[in-house]
Amino acid sequence: MSELEGAQVAWYVVHTYSGYENKVKANLEKTVENRGLQDMIVEVKVPVEKIIEVGTGKKAKKPKEQKIFPGYVMVKMVMNDETWYIVRNTRGVTGFVGPGSKPIPLTEEEVRSMNAERTPIHVGYTVGEHIRVLSGPLENFEGVIEEVLADQQKLRVVVSMFGRDTPVELDFGEVERL
Repeated sequence: MSELEGAQVAWYVVHTYSGYENKVKANLEKTVENRGLQDMIVEVKVPVEKIIEVGTGKKAKKPKEQKIFPGYVMVKMVMNDETWYIVRNTRGVTGFVGPGSKPIPLTEEEVRSMNAERTPIHVGYTVGEHIRVLSGPLENFEGVIEEVLADQQKLRVVVSMFGRDTPVELDFGEVERL
């Protein structure tokens, strides 16, 4: 009978010194590789989200990663005395999350919510703001933002053309604040 029969693989949360999350991940993965424990400590994850910041009059910047839970690392593992000891004694680890020294595995729902792929977009524009069009056929026209379509990186703007208000859709990079 192999060691894994009947053993439960589950996600656990490990508390680390702030800023040590990636080092803990790297150190733990190296230990797992060196000791051949890939079947016991299956995955180590530092949950991150991509943040897209949009400035004014500029194209969207390259997404940057930000830790969702600073100071925490997720470890998918079979919990036994050996794996507990290896994780607990990895440099930068302060302990498992759970009462006393007893780690509590995450529920499937908690794992799903913690791994959620989120890409918040921080937009530098608000409804009612006055803008100037920087390029295209409406270059130098001024307008008022009617709607911000963050997921499409577009603005719905009302521009006054020939004495009439005309709604147009423009990319974030095609306008600047007044």
